[in-house]
Amino acid sequence: MLLLLVVPFSTHSQNFDIQILRSVNSPTNHGDQFYKLASNSNNAIILGVPLVLGVAGLIHKDENMFSNACVIVAADAINLGFTYAIKYSVNRTRPFNTYPDIVKKTEGGGPSFPSGHTSGAFATATILSLEYPKWYVIAPSFLWAGTVGYSRMVLGVHYPSDVLGGAIVGAGSAYFSYKANKWLTKHYATKHVHD
Repeated sequence: MLLLLVVPFSTHSQNFDIQILRSVNSPTNHGDQFYKLASNSNNAIILGVPLVLGVAGLIHKDENMFSNACVIVAADAINLGFTYAIKYSVNRTRPFNTYPDIVKKTEGGGPSFPSGHTSGAFATATILSLEYPKWYVIAPSFLWAGTVGYSRMVLGVHYPSDVLGGAIVGAGSAYFSYKANKWLTKHYATKHVHD
């Protein structure tokens, strides 16, 4: 985790970071509407997926589906906590504030590292893929999450290392939530048998 915090700020890494960002962020608006749509889809999907699963689980009296919705909410909440704790601990300046040639094309406030949009997208994609390990869930989930991360660079609000950090934090939070839920479920089942 310490390496995750230190690497983006070494001089060599910072130069590499800004070079990649400059190659992706363009002053023209070629494809910007698509990337704004991808970026803006983040909150709707993060909130919508567990809501739809939870409601469907209640309607169909499917306890497993409802439980999965709760695990997704927990993963997203844990991810949000980790993301904001790191953001305000590191307190990295946004690229458009440091480099005048980087064009800010969407909203992006607060510290830069890690990317909150990316961490949320990867938390959702990872937990969905763990709960429903089918190619038709995994492929679109990670394609969407990757597009959200890429969009944050195209739109000039994050460095590549912010996006990478967000993907790691998001996926890690989801994996932690998934494993914690499995342990709690097993622990509760064992306790219930002995009672």
